[in-house]
Amino acid sequence: MLEKKLLGIKLLLTDCDGVLTDGGVYYGESGEILKKFNIRDGMGVERLRNFAGVTTGIVTGEFSPSVAKRAEKLKITELHLGAKDKPVVLNEILTRLNLKAEEVAFIGDDSNDQEIIKLCGFSACPADALSFIKESVDYICEAKGGEGCFREVAELIISTHKKTKNLNSFNETITLNSGVKIGPNEPCYIIAEIGINHNGSLETAKKLIDEAVAAKATAVKFQKRTPEICVPKDQWEIMRDTPWGRISYIDYKRKTEFGIAEYATIDQYCKKLGIDWFVSTWDVEAVDFMEQFDTPLYKLASASLTDFPLINRILLTGKPLMLSTGMSTNKEIEDAVNLVYAYSENYPLLIAHSTSAYPCKPEELNLKMIQTLGKKYPGVPIGYSGHETGLATTVAAVTMGATFVERHFTLDRAMWGSDHAASVEPQGFARLVRDIRDVEIATGDGIKRVYESELGPMKRLRVNISKEYTEKTTTK
Repeated sequence: MLEKKLLGIKLLLTDCDGVLTDGGVYYGESGEILKKFNIRDGMGVERLRNFAGVTTGIVTGEFSPSVAKRAEKLKITELHLGAKDKPVVLNEILTRLNLKAEEVAFIGDDSNDQEIIKLCGFSACPADALSFIKESVDYICEAKGGEGCFREVAELIISTHKKTKNLNSFNETITLNSGVKIGPNEPCYIIAEIGINHNGSLETAKKLIDEAVAAKATAVKFQKRTPEICVPKDQWEIMRDTPWGRISYIDYKRKTEFGIAEYATIDQYCKKLGIDWFVSTWDVEAVDFMEQFDTPLYKLASASLTDFPLINRILLTGKPLMLSTGMSTNKEIEDAVNLVYAYSENYPLLIAHSTSAYPCKPEELNLKMIQTLGKKYPGVPIGYSGHETGLATTVAAVTMGATFVERHFTLDRAMWGSDHAASVEPQGFARLVRDIRDVEIATGDGIKRVYESELGPMKRLRVNISKEYTEKTTTK
């Protein structure tokens, strides 16, 4: 009976104080009442959306700006502050969204939640809710308010949905939070990888974004590292000649790494220009850092395919994960994919074929691996991350089934830096996008037909014309 209720849920509403927060009162310097939210609950909102197709709403008697900020961060648009009569709010939601009461779940903990609990199809409360609330709900969480009770209910709904699905029925198309779709029947998702080709300059990064937009790329990608973690200590003091003079390798890596100010600017700039942006994260702390931004997916670089702690940290976000498979054996790819699906058999996963040589020789591109991966992982969008110097082979990757492609992107291949030589310049990237789009149009649907444009030549050149086309040419 409980499973049936959970399967029908389309919207999960929750109170705030005592559920999303610990119910404590905190004051900022200006006297503003602040709220202490649990990051696991925030991830629960994302996972609920991705894995069960269930949206989240907040219905609370509070007016705190902290609640509104948290809802904005989590993309919760169903936000009702200062709700004195929660059943009235529920009825308004049901009417506006064309939902039935049994399709809505509610998490509450106090006396003002009692009436809405009675009306909803499924109800839950945290472990420290009032005793009479515990007596009236369908499910009592093990976690207390503000300590993960929302995430607990979210995972309960997700696990119920998972049980009813065939283990091999992965979604062929992944919809990103930007609204863009990646899959076999969608336009190829074309990524201009800026990486560290900005050479530590925000202005250069913005010029690269401008050029990517002009070339009609779908997305730009950067790289995020914590240098103190990613650079082996025995390499820290190795001296290098750089645009900043002769400095240690660790200082060079710090110089090319963007922080909160730069990425906040990039976030706003990409939103203004209407282009997706995301990053390859190289360590767990980098994922923690990036969770400040609402990027549509995470990329795992080929070098990180065996870094299971990093993969596990990304999985906690619930965001689509793009695995790159360069320098990896079949066994290593299988182990990474198995790790993802052990976490959730319906996790939104994308796999990119790649060869990690910079630049890569044509005989080592092995583009047929795109089809091999497609057969091995049916329903998983397969793509291509290329490091070659030409463009034709990347276009060929699309004809072989790549649903997304990624190429390093630079303003000038002669610029100082490790990735510029294997990158594509703006004019070349524009040609690449154009050629991919032409190929997509030219591919057609595989159904044989005679086009209107062929009727004239048919009448002039063919001796015997079938009756149906004789009539057509006569009536023209």
